[in-house]
Amino acid sequence: MAIKQLTETIINQIAAGEVIERPASVVKELVENAIDAGATRIEVVTAGGGKNLIRITDNGSGIPSDELTLAVSRHCTSKLTDDVHDIRALGFRGEALPSIGSVSRLSVKSRTAQADSGFEISVHGGHMDGPRPAAMNNGTIAEVRDLFFATPARLKFMKTDRAEASAISDIVKRVAIAFPHIRFSLAGSDRTPLELAATGVGSAGMLERISQVLGREFPENALAIDAERDGVRLTGFAGIPAFNRANSLHQFAYVNGRPVRDKQIWGAIRGAYADVISRDRHPVVVLFLNLDPALVDVNVHPAKADVRFRDPGLVRGLIVGAIRQALGQSGIRAATSGAEAMLQSFRLGGAEPLRPAQPAQHWQGAPSVNQNYTTQQSAFRPITPDPAPSYTSNGFSEPVRSFLAEAEVLATDTRASTAEAPHALLAAPLGAARAQIHANYIVSQTEDSLIIVDQHAAHERLVYEALKTALHSRPLPAQMLLIPEIVDLPEEDVERLVAHAETLSRFGLGVEAFGPGAVAVRETPSMLGEIDVQQLIRDLADEIAEHDTSDGLKAILDHVAATMACHGSVRSGRRLKPDEMNALLRQMEDTPGSGTCNHGRPTYIELKLTDIERLFGRR
Repeated sequence: MAIKQLTETIINQIAAGEVIERPASVVKELVENAIDAGATRIEVVTAGGGKNLIRITDNGSGIPSDELTLAVSRHCTSKLTDDVHDIRALGFRGEALPSIGSVSRLSVKSRTAQADSGFEISVHGGHMDGPRPAAMNNGTIAEVRDLFFATPARLKFMKTDRAEASAISDIVKRVAIAFPHIRFSLAGSDRTPLELAATGVGSAGMLERISQVLGREFPENALAIDAERDGVRLTGFAGIPAFNRANSLHQFAYVNGRPVRDKQIWGAIRGAYADVISRDRHPVVVLFLNLDPALVDVNVHPAKADVRFRDPGLVRGLIVGAIRQALGQSGIRAATSGAEAMLQSFRLGGAEPLRPAQPAQHWQGAPSVNQNYTTQQSAFRPITPDPAPSYTSNGFSEPVRSFLAEAEVLATDTRASTAEAPHALLAAPLGAARAQIHANYIVSQTEDSLIIVDQHAAHERLVYEALKTALHSRPLPAQMLLIPEIVDLPEEDVERLVAHAETLSRFGLGVEAFGPGAVAVRETPSMLGEIDVQQLIRDLADEIAEHDTSDGLKAILDHVAATMACHGSVRSGRRLKPDEMNALLRQMEDTPGSGTCNHGRPTYIELKLTDIERLFGRR
C-alpha cells in the first residue's frame, strides 16, 4: 500500500483520540485554558453528561480576533517558549481546541478588554467557519455540542450520563483546589449545581477551598505539611490515619499547580501511611509539589496527567518523610468521624422500652406490666396476658439477673476510680481512666470529653512501635547460610542491588555481586527464619527499579514485628487495675501513630461534652 499524507482532519481526530478520552477531558482542557488566561470566574454548564453540551464561560483576557483562527489550529499556542522544558502554564501543546473541533460542533466566542466587540469562530467536524462579530462581555465562551458526532464509534465507549457528569464534577473539583482565588460554578440539566466561592490565597484560603471540596470535617482531621529538600518543596494537608476512605478518590496531588495522577506519588503516599492504616483503606491527602520545571517532565502524555521526575527517589523520600514527620509530631488524635458514628448509634426514639421483670404472682385489681387492660366496675382486669416470663429463685428474670451481675462486676472495676481524678490527668489528651467495661474497653474522662479506648488495639500499637524502634536502631542479627544462594538477575538489577548492599546489610541481608548476571546471598535476617530467598531478592530488585529504594525488606520486617505485637499485647478480656489503665493511656500519648492499631483500626473514640449534652437535649 502506498504511503500518503494524512489529511488535517484525520490528524486532528487521531490527536483527539489521545487528548479527548471522554467529556471530562474536554472540560479539563477548556478550564485549564481559562485559568491560563487569568480568569477569576469560571462557569461550567453541561447536558447529557457532557455528550450533548459543554459550555465554559470565563472572564479571562480573551483571544484577539486575528488570533482566533490560530487558536483552533494545531500546534499553535501562546504558552510555550523556545525551551520545551520550561513549561509554566497548564496548557502548552496547542492541540486541545483543534482536537475538540475535529470530533464535535465547537464554537469559541472571545473578547479582549481592548476590543469594541467580541468575535466568534466555529469548527464542526474539523471544518472551520469564521471569525465573525459576536456580542459578549470580556472573556471567552467555549461551547461544545454533540461530542464525538464525527467519530460515533467513540460514543459506544462512553458511560451513562450520570457517570460522565460525575467525572466532570471530579475534574472541576480537582482543578479548583489548586486555584482557591478563582470562583467555580458547575450547573446543568444532568447534575446538582455546585458553587465554589473564591476563598483567597494563602494557607487559610487553600484550606477553606479544600473544605468546600472534601467537606467541613477535613480541617479537623488534617495535618499541615511543609517541607523542602534540594529545591523541591512539598506543602498541603495530610489526613490523620483514623480519617480514611475506602478508595483513593480523596487523594489529590499537584505538580507546579497541575493536577496529576502519578503512580510514584500514590506509592509514596501509601508508603508514608503503611504502618498506620489498613491496606484496604486509603488516607485523605492534598499535596502540592513545587520545583523547577526543568526537574520534571509533564510532556509524557497528551492528557498531561502523568509526570516524570528527574530524581524520583528524592520526591518519594520527601513525601514519605514529610508525612511521617507530621504524623509523629501531631500527638494522639482521634478522627471526628468516629465520634459522629458514635452519636448516630445513640438513636432517640424508635427503640423498645425497657420492660422490668414482674413477680410470679398477679394481683386482682392491680395491673401487671405489659398487659392490655379494660376498665370495668372501677377495676383493671387483663384481656390477653403475655406469656409468663422465666423467673429465678430471687424473683428476677434471667436477663435482669445477668445485667445485675455485669453491673456488680462493673462496680468492682470502677470502685477504685470513684474519687475525683487529679487535674493533671484530666488535662492530659486521653484524660483519667474511670472504668473498664466488658473487660476490653477503658472509659476515661478529660476536662471536656469522654473517651473510650480499645485496650488490645492500643497496646498492640505500643508493642509494635517498641519492636520497630529496637529493630531499626541497630543492625539486625543475621543468620549465615551454609551454602550461599545464587540468584540470577538481569545485569541492571544486579547493579541496583549492589548499590544498596550496605543498607540491606543493616537489615541482616548480605548481598554481593556474583558475576555480571547474578548475586550471591550469604546472610538473611534471623527473625524471618526460613524464607524464599529467590523471591525476596527479585521483589527487592523490582522495588529498587521502580522507586530506587530498598524499603521492601524493611516493610517485611515491620510486618513480622506487627504479627509479634498482635500476639504479645494485652488481650481482650483481661481486667486492668486503674493504675494499669492510666499507664496505658500515658504510653499512648507518648507514642506516635497510637491513634490506630497495626491494622488501621482506631484505638479510641472521643465524644465531646457538648455532643453528650446535645444527646440529652441540654443544647
